[in-house]
Amino acid sequence: MPAMTMVQALNSAMDLMLARDPDVVIFGEDVGFYGGVFRVTEGLQKKHGDQRVFDAPIAEGGMLAVAVGMGAYGLRPVVEIQFADYIYPATDQLISEAARLRYRSGGEFWAPITVRAPCGGGIFGGQTHSQSVEAIFTHVCGLKTVIPSNPYDAKGLLISAIEDDDPVVFFEPKRLYHGPFDGHPERPAVPWTGHRQAEVPEGYYSVPLGKAALVREGAAVTVLAYGTMVHVALAAAEESGTDAEIIDLRTLLPLDLDTIVASVKKTGRCVVAHEATRTGGFGAELAALVQEHCFYHLEAPVVRVTGWDTPYPHALEWAYFPGPNRVADGIRRALEG
Repeated sequence: MPAMTMVQALNSAMDLMLARDPDVVIFGEDVGFYGGVFRVTEGLQKKHGDQRVFDAPIAEGGMLAVAVGMGAYGLRPVVEIQFADYIYPATDQLISEAARLRYRSGGEFWAPITVRAPCGGGIFGGQTHSQSVEAIFTHVCGLKTVIPSNPYDAKGLLISAIEDDDPVVFFEPKRLYHGPFDGHPERPAVPWTGHRQAEVPEGYYSVPLGKAALVREGAAVTVLAYGTMVHVALAAAEESGTDAEIIDLRTLLPLDLDTIVASVKKTGRCVVAHEATRTGGFGAELAALVQEHCFYHLEAPVVRVTGWDTPYPHALEWAYFPGPNRVADGIRRALEG
C-alpha cells in the first residue's frame, strides 16, 4: 500500500466518492481551481469538472443553506469551511436546519451533508485560525462529529461521513496534515512516511463512525484523546515511562462509550486530553460519563488536560498548547490521586 499524508488520504477519499456516486458534489472557498488553502481538494475539479467541484463565495451561512437544499433533493454535498474558526456564520443553518431536517419532516427529508474544516493550532495561526470548536456540535442532536488522527482513519472516516444520511461535521487537525506531531515544537517536523497508519489503500474502504481505536495498551491509567492529542498522549506516556492505555476516540458523536468504560474499569484511572478550551469542552462530558459509568472502579478523580480559557495566542502558542509535559503531569496526578 502507498504511504499517504493526511492531505493525500482525504483527497483520495473525495476523489473516490466523486467517481462512485454521481450525487456527491464538493464546494467551498477556493476548493476548485486553487485546490483549497491546504491543497486537500487539489486536482479534483480538473478531473471531475466544475459542476462537481466548484468555488463558493466567502459566505459560510450561504454555503450551508445551499447544502441543506442539495441534501433534501438527494445530493450529497461536501462543504469545506476554510478554517474551523469560520464555521460560526454557518451554525444557524447547520444546527437549526440540517440537524433537524429528518426529525421535523418525520423522515421524509434528510441532510446527507459533510462539512470539512481544518481545526486546532500548531501553525501560529493565532486566535482566528487555531480554534477547536468541536464541543459546540456535540451538543446538537442530529449532528455527528468526527476528528481523525492519522491518514488511514482520515480516508476511511471521510468515506463513511459522505455515505452517512445525516449531517457530519468532519474536523481535520491541520498540524497533522503532513506528519504526526508529538507536541515538541523544538524538534524537526516528522513526515508520515514510514508511519504504519500512513499505509492507505488506494481503493475503497471505510472506518465506521462511532468506533474508537485502542492505540496503546496499558494497565495503570486510561488516556482519552482525539486528533493531534493522540500523538501528544503517546509521547507523554513514553517519555514518562507510564503504563498508560491510550484510546483514540475518532468520533465524538456517536461516542464509543463501551470501549471507554471497559478501559477505565480495567485501569481505575482516567485522563482526558484535548486542545480546546477547558470550560465546556468535550472533556467535561467525557469526565461526566466516566464518573457515571465507572464510579465504583475509579481510584482517583478524572483529570482533564486542556487548552486554557483564553483566545489562542500567537506569540505564546506553545504555552497554550497542552504538550507532552502537561499531559504527563496529568497522568502523574491521576496516579497519585
